[in-house]
Amino acid sequence: MPLVHIDLVAGRSDEQLKAMMTDVTTALEKHIGVPRENVKVVVNEMEPNRFMDGGVLRSEK
Repeated sequence: MPLVHIDLVAGRSDEQLKAMMTDVTTALEKHIGVPRENVKVVVNEMEPNRFMDGGVLRSEK
């Protein structure tokens, strides 16, 4: 049972997230032969003021 964790800064629509998770599921099914019903995908969203890259908060960019 593959369990995929994806961490993103918040800001995408539900439709975008669902499409991405569907594509990840399909890729695992296609490339490693896992039945899609066994693929688990978890998206963790962070607020822009909770993510820093190179000393700069994403909310400040």
